[in-house]
Amino acid sequence: MGEKRTFSSSSYKVPENVENVEWFYNELTVPKGQDVVGSYFMANGFGEGYFGIQVNSETERRVLFSVWSPYQTDDPNSIPDEYKIKLLKKGEGVTTGKFGNEGSGGQSYKVYNWKADNTYKFLLKGGPADNNCTDYTAWFYAPEKGEWELIASFRRPKTSTYLKRPHSFLENFITEMGPIGRKAYYNNQWVVDTNGVWHELNEAKFTADATARKDARRDYAGGEENGKFYLRNCGFFSDRVAFDTDFIRKKTQTQPYIDFTKLP
Repeated sequence: MGEKRTFSSSSYKVPENVENVEWFYNELTVPKGQDVVGSYFMANGFGEGYFGIQVNSETERRVLFSVWSPYQTDDPNSIPDEYKIKLLKKGEGVTTGKFGNEGSGGQSYKVYNWKADNTYKFLLKGGPADNNCTDYTAWFYAPEKGEWELIASFRRPKTSTYLKRPHSFLENFITEMGPIGRKAYYNNQWVVDTNGVWHELNEAKFTADATARKDARRDYAGGEENGKFYLRNCGFFSDRVAFDTDFIRKKTQTQPYIDFTKLP
């Protein structure tokens, strides 16, 4: 996370009585005018990867889901076979491959022209599989389509875990776009434990990357606004928010209805 990229993030607090999180649900809205080229609005982050939407250029947008390899390298071609992320399945129109530069692993994306002001839903499943592996699967819901779509399912070796560290982040990944501000709202976060019980996440800690913490940039903000969490960065604004501040939003008490047995 060097100075070429700019991150602000929210870490969600899971209730202490919840041991094993198998599912993570989130909703994301990018206001009109905030959908700046070079933005990655990451909704469902977890200990081993991330899942969200990007503005890749003036003409292309993507849904992106990636899982890190347990082998620490920036060169995906150097990963030994036993450490490689394995693709289990992917959705229609989804491209999969390897990624590098800031760690390495398995990546999937779907070119999709998502719209500002629309609220998109993200669903992630993670849990132990055979032979000390963990499987992660991501689904995306676009209101203009009205159904859950599979993005991809990956198997991570040498890992046996349920979902840890649910979080979201907002990233500028094009240095030249740093003078232009961007913002997104994250709302109605829920996790489901291995007993099938839903738990709403309404507490979050605002954090930022090393670039922000050494004051290379100061235009970072996050918090609660009109009952939703938000993240904001870039644009050289002055009303910054102190890092590591805890925020609480009012609970929606609107548990999503999802028939897990009918997901693609």
